[in-house]
Amino acid sequence: MEHIVRITSIENVTHDVKRFRCERPAGYEFHAGQATEVSINREGWKEERRPFSFTCLNEAPYLEFTIKIYPDHGGVTAQLDKLQPGDELIVRDVWGAIEYKGPGYFIAGGAGVTPFIAILRQLQREGRLAGNTLFFSNKTDRDIILESELNTLLGDQVVHIITDDTKTRHHAGYIDEAFLRKHVTDFSRNFYLCGPPKMVAALQDTVRRLHAAPDSVVFEK
Repeated sequence: MEHIVRITSIENVTHDVKRFRCERPAGYEFHAGQATEVSINREGWKEERRPFSFTCLNEAPYLEFTIKIYPDHGGVTAQLDKLQPGDELIVRDVWGAIEYKGPGYFIAGGAGVTPFIAILRQLQREGRLAGNTLFFSNKTDRDIILESELNTLLGDQVVHIITDDTKTRHHAGYIDEAFLRKHVTDFSRNFYLCGPPKMVAALQDTVRRLHAAPDSVVFEK
């Protein structure tokens, strides 16, 4: 089912990430971690659908998407970058396999953190954040989405990993087997993975090789 929703606000989150808030259709429900297909309500773009996770909670009176913009690609996000409050999006039914199953390790690459934002906000609201850790990989320090909020939510249970800048104030390197052996204290916990497909596939193999149970590894299928 399709819903046409008006954008109510647009904010810059980083140099290439924007937060879009829009009207919420009556009766529209979702769980933290879920997503929907979004397109722009303009001729030529209505059927150009892209999956975006909700970064607001189900209790919010609006819908919120936190979206990385690729201005040079000439695609949907480049068009989203041109929109203003008052313009319209089309949202559809919700879907998503990233569901919270209990305390564990959230591992995100870049914009792959977006489903985790809603989950972590929900856990904080319910007083259930304890026991969760976030490993968040980005190319540079300025690419970190909602760094201040994530640091406030998780304190020393968030580790920022920077891949393309050795002068970073954070951990320089990659989330690989050596990193996980050093930073994971309990491989029997849940692992939540979201990021570029190659990263997620490699991490699936790595955490299983380190004896994580197959049913404890949660990722978007």
